[in-house]
Amino acid sequence: MISTIRSPQQLGHALRTARKQLGLTQPQLALAAGVGVRFIVELEAGKPTVRLENVLRVIDALGGEIQLNGLPPVTTHHQIEGTNNDT
Repeated sequence: MISTIRSPQQLGHALRTARKQLGLTQPQLALAAGVGVRFIVELEAGKPTVRLENVLRVIDALGGEIQLNGLPPVTTHHQIEGTNNDT
């Protein structure tokens, strides 16, 4: 499933849909992702202030990944570490 996500609510809806398609309950997904059930509930509800690390765990537990489109390409991890564009 490819989804364009532009808001926390859209992300929550997409993750809830994926969870249900996989036949998982919120507690089962929480256990698989190593997060609390409350986190899953809040994430699926579109809470805008969730911890990114945990969001990535949930996406991974669902078998998904994040792809960024429209940004300049980055070819290697070393190039990211060696470049400081914040100055």
